[in-house]
Amino acid sequence: MCVAERHRGRLASLAIAVVVIAVGVPLWWRTTETYRAWLPVTQINQLAQLQIQLSVEVEVVFSRGTLSTEHQKKIEPTHTRQEEHTVDETTGLSYRYETRYRTATIMEEDALNQPTAAETDRSLHLLSESPCGSVVIYVLPESSTLLPEAVSVYVGQRRTALLRAGRPMRVGVGLKEVLTHLEAQVQQVLQVMSFSHSDITAALSDRVRLDYSSREGLADSMRAFKSSPGYEITFSLLNPDPKSHHLHWDIEAAVQSYVQPLLSKLAPVADFSLDSQILYYAVLGVNPRYDPSLNAYTLNADSLSHVINPVEARLGSSAASSNPVLNFLLYVPDARHSPLYITDHRKDIVVSNAFSSPRWGGIMVYNVNNSSGPGTELPVDINIDMTRVMGVFLAQLRLMLGVQSSAPPPGFLVGPCGPAGLADWELDRLLWSRSVENIATATTTITSLAQLLDQIGNIVINDNIAEQVSAAVASLQLAVGQLESGNLGLAMQYSKEAILQSERAFFDPSLLHLLYFPDDQKFAIYIPLFLPMCVPILLSLLKMAAEARQRRRERQDKKD
Repeated sequence: MCVAERHRGRLASLAIAVVVIAVGVPLWWRTTETYRAWLPVTQINQLAQLQIQLSVEVEVVFSRGTLSTEHQKKIEPTHTRQEEHTVDETTGLSYRYETRYRTATIMEEDALNQPTAAETDRSLHLLSESPCGSVVIYVLPESSTLLPEAVSVYVGQRRTALLRAGRPMRVGVGLKEVLTHLEAQVQQVLQVMSFSHSDITAALSDRVRLDYSSREGLADSMRAFKSSPGYEITFSLLNPDPKSHHLHWDIEAAVQSYVQPLLSKLAPVADFSLDSQILYYAVLGVNPRYDPSLNAYTLNADSLSHVINPVEARLGSSAASSNPVLNFLLYVPDARHSPLYITDHRKDIVVSNAFSSPRWGGIMVYNVNNSSGPGTELPVDINIDMTRVMGVFLAQLRLMLGVQSSAPPPGFLVGPCGPAGLADWELDRLLWSRSVENIATATTTITSLAQLLDQIGNIVINDNIAEQVSAAVASLQLAVGQLESGNLGLAMQYSKEAILQSERAFFDPSLLHLLYFPDDQKFAIYIPLFLPMCVPILLSLLKMAAEARQRRRERQDKKD
């Protein structure tokens, strides 16, 4: 009876151990493991080695008198030129210029006979509209009077340039020399109207470390806001003395007339939201100095850096939106410090009486007439000239959004940008750099997320995170492919989708689950649960093993 009970106990212990090991441990392991959805790691690693090719379609149109009949027969209709640039060990750039040569049509010849270059540009646009990212260059004979004498290139509002033929295109010169000289001129035009290598490398600042050769280059790179899917624009009127001044500003009409056309044209770049406010008893926080020579108060350039913080505390919180905020402030000084002028480092008065702060916004000082008599009823009604104000704010807005306003090369004449405040080629130039910047930012975000998830194995990767990462990778591949095909508009659209999806995945709150739950805390939780159950089972198994060894030893002794 005792032997049977002992045998039954051994079987029970063995059955319990088998159930725990074969069923309990796998079930516990399966129910407590960290769920990690599949990620396209191979494609992410391919994006880590980023190679971007920008393709530009260029059309060179020869007007009457620029090419001889013999040259027209010999010239090839298309020509492709490619440049390769290595930025660093993981990033490379390639520029592909596909040039198509042709002669002007009869209607284009009529348009080129307009009295001014601006009218010619307008007439050529009515004939045909060039696709986004392309450039059309009309070559004029050297004797043409359409351009002023000192001007060799006219850049209009659209994607069209007028180029005066140089001396190498005269009769008797070989076709090879003509095209070599023309190619250098065309490349200079493309540097202005399309993109330059410095612009594209600056757009890669989130991915590669750049060395700026001058303080001006560093300042230019820091002035514009980083590329974002959306921006908040706030116009604020600061009235420090409402008892003396009753200010009227028709900000709604001014925005509709001056700002909205520009933002409508910038719609492919980002989404914009506008708001305005009036702040009373708001001061700059810096005491201006009285200058007897000017009979006015002045703010010098060194004190402008102390103006932003006191004013920013009154502007309200931007926590409701994750988009960058562009602040534009109109400050009307009080009667005690009026007139007030901003001076530069040379103590000269700034013509616009305004200044801008990189990646923040701009402030304009608006002086009013304070020559009111003793019997004047206060506050005095003052109507603000919004045309003058918006002219300053639009110039600052262009700089903040990255629209280049550098001086053109010698011999270039840039026409007015039109009622929208932005020429078509300026929009293309911005789209090129913003597309590359979005691709660089999104690839950096995705690869950083993949490295983080690979290093920390107990981060939960939900299905929605995997879907966002896969969608971001697909959008990045499409954006790179569209840039290579020369479809600038689609490339910008896909790059915006990529940066939105990558940031949504990177900052998802679920990624913080179990992030700060180390293994020693797991043991502290599991040991009190499993140790009381495992000790009897382990002791039973050890006792069974000892009894088995004892029986083998006894059998061996009997045989001996």
